Amino acid sequence: MNADDEMILKIAKEVVIKFIELGRVSPTNFEATFRAVFWAVKNTVVDSRASALSGELLAPSDEA
Repeated sequence: MNADDEMILKIAKEVVIKFIELGRVSPTNFEATFRAVFWAVKNTVVDSRASALSGELLAPSDEA
């Protein structure tokens, strides 16, 4: 597991804990909710890195 995945797990855990405190998550829907939150956070991180990467690839180089 890389550092990014570990951080994503921690963020997902904190979000789900807040949902539990608010009564929005119960033991019956915990697994589905945790998976949904985890993948939402992971997809957000991947998408933000992809847009940053494509911006770097499209930027003109100073090496000419």
